[in-house]
Amino acid sequence: MPQEKNRNSAPADGSSPPGFRILVAEDEAITRRHLLLALRNEGYDAEGAGNGLEALSKAQTGFYDLVIADIKMPGMNGIDLLTRVKEKNPATEVMIITGYPSVGSAVETMKKGVAEYITKPFKLDDVLLKIKKLHDQNILRKENVALKTFLGMKKQVFIIARDPKMKKILEMVEGIEDSNCNVLLTGESGVGKNLLAKIIHFTSRRSENPFLSINCATLTEELLASELFGHEKGSFTGAVRAKHGLVENADTGTLFLDEIAEMSPSLQAKLLKVIEEGEFYRVGGTTPVRVDVRFIASTNQQVRKCILEGRFREDLYYRLNVMEIAIPPLRERREDIEPLCHFFLEKLLPKSRKKITGFTQETLKVLKAYSFPGNVRELENLIERAIILEKSTLITPDSLPQSISMYQIETVEPDNIKTIEELNRNYAEKIVRLLGGNRSRAAELLGISRTSLWRMLRDNREER
Repeated sequence: MPQEKNRNSAPADGSSPPGFRILVAEDEAITRRHLLLALRNEGYDAEGAGNGLEALSKAQTGFYDLVIADIKMPGMNGIDLLTRVKEKNPATEVMIITGYPSVGSAVETMKKGVAEYITKPFKLDDVLLKIKKLHDQNILRKENVALKTFLGMKKQVFIIARDPKMKKILEMVEGIEDSNCNVLLTGESGVGKNLLAKIIHFTSRRSENPFLSINCATLTEELLASELFGHEKGSFTGAVRAKHGLVENADTGTLFLDEIAEMSPSLQAKLLKVIEEGEFYRVGGTTPVRVDVRFIASTNQQVRKCILEGRFREDLYYRLNVMEIAIPPLRERREDIEPLCHFFLEKLLPKSRKKITGFTQETLKVLKAYSFPGNVRELENLIERAIILEKSTLITPDSLPQSISMYQIETVEPDNIKTIEELNRNYAEKIVRLLGGNRSRAAELLGISRTSLWRMLRDNREER
């Protein structure tokens, strides 16, 4: 019997269910054609098979979210087909249709994992409602995996951008809201690449679909491969059941690959195949799994240097770098420091019993002059520490680490230009404080005599 061609057609209201593949195994040609036509009119990716063996062949060479099978078919009946399909892909749902209903057969099929049991003659509307229910459950299952992986993540994410550099970045994000392009985020650790990745997803057309994330630097190559691509039962010691990976669970949504430059070249090749062809193999698997995933990647390394050193594939770089967004370090967007301070104070204060209302101007001045090698993440930690130590209603410089004053950003103001002598004295004071008041050691490190240091510090006090 000739195989039906896959003629997808989305419903007029645009509510097609993307990524939900259905296989109809039915030996009655008229019933099969009517079912396929109805499913395709609803926007499902549906294929047909004229008997059980043909259906098994299709299920072994491709993944289906749902198999609809007649219980009585030549070559292989629906029960045997159900068993074989579940062995290969436990996540595949099965719907049994029969013209010979009995309590015994219904109980038997349900025990074997049948999701729905339908008797002939049936109404197409009833079947479509049951399929929609299974489709909705499929989406919820993927979303539940996302929630378990990222417990507490909220869709209401935002970023503080008072500085012109950050405003320009948000304009770029706004410009790709209607695009599914892959994005590469670059910048130092702690600048907010993870947060920006969430904003890109939740302002896109995929916002209602899963957002998953993984740090490629925290796992070994074998574990990372299993987390990303899943594995088949028995593919390695301890693999007692088949497992879906993040790529599969992120289907129709977004997968954020943090620190992608740490990924091994062999895994980079597998990732490239997913991006180019939309399919991959689970670890130990022989059946390709098709997905529709948008990738957002990030790195704090110089990708060009990694490519020259042979640690990063150039073809993968170009596939990910459809849109590159370089996030500047906090020291280069100082206008964001004060609003970030107030944001973190409001965020972290409820965890304490303090009645802190803000910051002194001297505290803000110190923080704005600090170089922040740890960027936004370091600023949040500093505010959390200050809340714990502060005893007044305003956070003062005494609640900040003493080392902050040693790493100041020197700025030149037209009305406050310092002489070389003043800069030398201020620097000497910082060194003395850093060494706990040990002037002999400070003089030794500065390369001057103790008397010269004493005179320099004395002159500084007299000027005050």
